[in-house]
Amino acid sequence: MKLQLALDLVNIPEAIAVVEEVQSYIDIVEIGTPVVINEGLHAVKAIKDAFPSLQVLADLKIMDAGAYEVMKASEAGADIITVLGATDDSTIKGAVEEARKNGKQILVDMINVKNLEQRAREIDALGVDYICVHTGYDLQAAGENSFEQLRVIKSVVTRAKTAVAGGIKLATLPEVIAASPDLVIVGGGITGHANKAGAAAEMKQLIAAR
Repeated sequence: MKLQLALDLVNIPEAIAVVEEVQSYIDIVEIGTPVVINEGLHAVKAIKDAFPSLQVLADLKIMDAGAYEVMKASEAGADIITVLGATDDSTIKGAVEEARKNGKQILVDMINVKNLEQRAREIDALGVDYICVHTGYDLQAAGENSFEQLRVIKSVVTRAKTAVAGGIKLATLPEVIAASPDLVIVGGGITGHANKAGAAAEMKQLIAAR
């Protein structure tokens, strides 16, 4: 089980500073969609250059032109690129094919997918690397989480690894770990903590002890 740090509300210097604090306890750094919008793929390259031993995920949430956008993210140094599960199969297939050419991985984000079980089965057959259940910021504010959705995809996915994101904190991490995802994605649960390194270390310890 890996731990991914999601960076959403930072610029490039701030992102580097945060990763410097917690790099010993994380496996993957996510350059979140807001950072990509504000800074472009330069942010991906900057983090990969600064922390070559860490995997870098570019959260592009691709909805179209899958092959092209994966190619550009790969050129910037991304190891993992995200595609939306709500998009067409042809977009996911194009993304997977381009990722394979470049030795990269595809994570499909299931945010706002309605028939989760059926769509997870379909996407699993397309050869993606990760399928991720994700409760977005707006639904988190309404008190929702991804834990039950994780159980749903764990029951049907047989090829891809599983991931979970959305509102995960130290208090809720044991429940997440119990569902055995391959990847746990944490944003504010680390970045919003006064002691970021301490929070990340405790999370890593819980994961390692599962």
